[in-house]
Amino acid sequence: MTGHNPRMIVTGHTSSGGHTDPPQGQQKAASIRDVAQAAGVSYQTVSRVINGHPNVREETRLRVEAAIQALGFRRNATALALASGVTRSVTVLTSNTVLYGYAATLQGLEEASRAAGYPLGVRVVTPEDDLDRTIASAADTGGGLVVIGFDRLGAAALDRVPAHVPCAAVVEAPPPGLTPDRPAVWADDREAARAATEHLLSLGHETVHYVAIPTSTGTRRSAGPRAEGWRQALRAAGVTPPTPSGKGWDAQAGYEAGKKLGRNPDVTAILCGNDDLALGVLRALHHAGRRVPEDVSVIGFDDAPHSGFVTPSLSTVRMDFHALGHTAFGLLRAQLDTGHQPPATTPAEPVLVLRESSGPRHA
Repeated sequence: MTGHNPRMIVTGHTSSGGHTDPPQGQQKAASIRDVAQAAGVSYQTVSRVINGHPNVREETRLRVEAAIQALGFRRNATALALASGVTRSVTVLTSNTVLYGYAATLQGLEEASRAAGYPLGVRVVTPEDDLDRTIASAADTGGGLVVIGFDRLGAAALDRVPAHVPCAAVVEAPPPGLTPDRPAVWADDREAARAATEHLLSLGHETVHYVAIPTSTGTRRSAGPRAEGWRQALRAAGVTPPTPSGKGWDAQAGYEAGKKLGRNPDVTAILCGNDDLALGVLRALHHAGRRVPEDVSVIGFDDAPHSGFVTPSLSTVRMDFHALGHTAFGLLRAQLDTGHQPPATTPAEPVLVLRESSGPRHA
């Protein structure tokens, strides 16, 4: 399948645990004392080289580094923390761990931090929290913070993180030309929403209605990058955008919005701010006697795992939240390793996945 927007992709240390020999064929991991013996120095000298201590002769440093490379020595994260006094850990601040986008981002963060040997903890913030106290408590654990700022509470937490605390964020797409003050990563869901809307218009639908998710930038349902992309596509086609509906994130909110839209015979295409909303809309349209996609086309957002297994299967926009999590950890680790802030970035583009719930407008 091809997309109508050229920028939018469319598709359907181990530890031995004792002094026993490793199993046959499995090589025992080199220890710091193995490196010391190979280099002809003390293990304290090896530790100083590993931690960048300046009081090591260059000849000795080169000899130790050569032994490290020859033996394939890998630093144990816990031993490094004890030797250097620096805790290499990550604390994630988020307002939600259940919704798919948050959960998949957390999974990506955990995978990346585990592979790098960084312990990861999660702190769920609530509207009742004293954000300054919560952030200070999280920062006291050492290492750095990653903030998931998809909503207003997460965005507020990000704004309150002190400048001296290493921090990276996963955020909504910022306005064009602007970037967050802290290292951050996002997906271009503004462009994705515009491409999805353009696709529905290309199928002959005169307009596209939008069921909105809450946004990190305010309380107005018309705000947020997904709503902006939807609106831009309609205006470019000479269509006045209808008023967005929706008052939440979940299927119940989608169902309530879908009941109103289902009663309007002029509604033939609906874009939803996430797949949970779309599920509620599908159910409401079924109860209203509106067939999908014969009477109404529906496109969701995020490509949650269940979206391809409902009936009809849900057309949606695939967002690579795992990649967001991996990239955010990389931004934080760069700060911890170098002390400098890397630039913000946008990972792989979203993908418009066309399934059964969208189709041409019927006369």
